Amino acid sequence: MDASAVDSRLLRYFVAVAEELNFTRAAERLHIATPPLSRAIRKLEAELGVSLFHRTTHAVALTPAGEVLLKGARVALDALEAAVRRAQRTADPRLVLTVKTDNDAGLLEAILSRYALYASSTKAPPVHVRLSGWREQARLVRRGEADAALLYEPFDTTGLDHETITVDPCVVALPAAHPLAPQPAVTLGELDLPGVEAGRPETFYKYLDTIAHEHRLQDLTQLLKRVELGELITLLPASVASHYPRPGIAYRPVPGAPSARLAIAWPKESRSPAIAALVRAATTSAQAANTAAEQPPA
Repeated sequence: MDASAVDSRLLRYFVAVAEELNFTRAAERLHIATPPLSRAIRKLEAELGVSLFHRTTHAVALTPAGEVLLKGARVALDALEAAVRRAQRTADPRLVLTVKTDNDAGLLEAILSRYALYASSTKAPPVHVRLSGWREQARLVRRGEADAALLYEPFDTTGLDHETITVDPCVVALPAAHPLAPQPAVTLGELDLPGVEAGRPETFYKYLDTIAHEHRLQDLTQLLKRVELGELITLLPASVASHYPRPGIAYRPVPGAPSARLAIAWPKESRSPAIAALVRAATTSAQAANTAAEQPPA
């Protein structure tokens, strides 16, 4: 059949089942009954001419065809949702830049100032900053709720272009009473953070995700309180740590720790001169800050 004839509703149903691997939970998520959902999936399989799921009385699993469709369906549904949201946002001429509080390596004000100079000379739209939660910036851009994002790598780059603008060294946040706190610097070996490897930032963020889940952390404030209470230790970008000095926390450099790479991301299909100007403002601001940091004191 012609791929353009596939009903987006059926794709949404398929994605829900594929992510839950359970028809009952998927139906609850979609707010429909289970039998209509089962019929919809069978209809989609019939239209495509392939089986998407292995079904038994106790389990549901994706077939190879289902795995391929899941990846493409997510992209297609994100693109459709983004197009709708961007169309709805045309009444608001602002450019939306999303960033998590203090996750900008201290560059946000400089970026906004540089972009404002461009906007004033070209009548480009102003920038509105949308503060976002943990690890949600890329999703907001994909869904069309933001035009660009400042975020730390790695992240899901599906449907996005991005450019690394600066590399932020990491420090460790230790309880002030921790045995390693008196040291001027700490090694990764001494910290023994499960799974964290030198030179691999993705292992650092996997560790953060793990402790956030285990301790039910919603934000940085909760994370730092757990450190103060002596319940955990963690790495943080140095620029983030500098914004949160606390008497109960000792921040120490960790030579060899994975660095935090700050990037700016935008929709891959974008041809917007304003977004391009915002990206230039980000890269130029980061270059200027790095050059200033390398200059010896007068």
